[in-house]
Amino acid sequence: MNFCERSNSHNRNRRLTRVVISAVLTAVSLALPARAHEIGTTQVRALFRKDHTFSIDVVTAPQALLNKIEARTHLPRSSKLNPAQLQQRLQSLAPQLADAASIRFGGETAVPNVEVQPIVAPADPRQASYVVVRFTGDIPLRASDFTWQYALTYAAYALTLQNEGHGAPAHQWLEGDQRSAPFPLARDILPPTRLEVMKQYLKLGFTHIVPHGLDHILFVLGIFLLTTRIRAILAQVTAFTIAHSITLGLTIYGLVSLSPRIVEPMIALSIVYVAVENLVTSELKPWRVAIVFAFGLLHGMGFAGVLKEMGLPRSEFLTALITFNVGVELGQLTVIAAAFVLVVYWIRKKPWYRSRFVIPASLVIAAVGLFWTVQRVLL
Repeated sequence: MNFCERSNSHNRNRRLTRVVISAVLTAVSLALPARAHEIGTTQVRALFRKDHTFSIDVVTAPQALLNKIEARTHLPRSSKLNPAQLQQRLQSLAPQLADAASIRFGGETAVPNVEVQPIVAPADPRQASYVVVRFTGDIPLRASDFTWQYALTYAAYALTLQNEGHGAPAHQWLEGDQRSAPFPLARDILPPTRLEVMKQYLKLGFTHIVPHGLDHILFVLGIFLLTTRIRAILAQVTAFTIAHSITLGLTIYGLVSLSPRIVEPMIALSIVYVAVENLVTSELKPWRVAIVFAFGLLHGMGFAGVLKEMGLPRSEFLTALITFNVGVELGQLTVIAAAFVLVVYWIRKKPWYRSRFVIPASLVIAAVGLFWTVQRVLL
């Protein structure tokens, strides 16, 4: 056998040896029980919502979970508890359950609320009971990505992560108390900054008047048409602003509640009233300000309905509420300024201003308000 043949034979033998060794090691690793590579009963599902909150469900065996938390906190071991007692015992240990879960958004640790769901016993006796421990909370303002670590499992388990409304979830396999890989949060999941909230709700308040709030526009114009005296206009606008600010806040905070079936027809009727009063007087009477204030309370409830439908960011609740109200005021002032600059400024001193402009305009406003009143009562 020459040198080349001996070299080729030697290489083949080396390759064969490596294959055999690899096969033996694989068989041994499969034959030997390795605790770290067992697949346990725990599953974790994390959902990040568009309302900037998170919900993390840990699904696991209730008795095993209780014994683990007791061992971790050096408490006496519990046994022979029925499902109701198990759930009650686990709920009493909620602070310890929260401490065993590391929920981090970027560099910030979130402190969750913990709720132990009722224990589920499957109809099939061959299947084990399970419990869901739910961690919930707000996503921090400075969040970037999410990481998870859990100290109450010793085996491998599946972690499912999902941004609400963003397709299929992502999956990770974790070993025991291993920290997960960072999971990026979608842009619309991240809480907006205070400046972003201010811009968003300022615009929402303004556009709720101009161009979308025709009923509010007609009411403001009805106030404006009574007289061209600035002091009289400001007295009415101020009363209206204070009133709707009060009920807007009280309604959003849940302290006042009135059905839209009452509020909406009354808003339409308020338009009729101010327009009809413009037909019989051109002076600001004391009761006019009081009535405008009362109607402002109704309009505030109407504004609150818009905010309830859209929702307010929990982390910037007061900021959003105030800037929405400011946007409403800017919308109302825009309506008054536009009416004054485009029409009233040029004709307010004409002898026919009231007969040819105020009265016909008030009649139109009253007619529209009356139509809306009937329509909203019947709907």
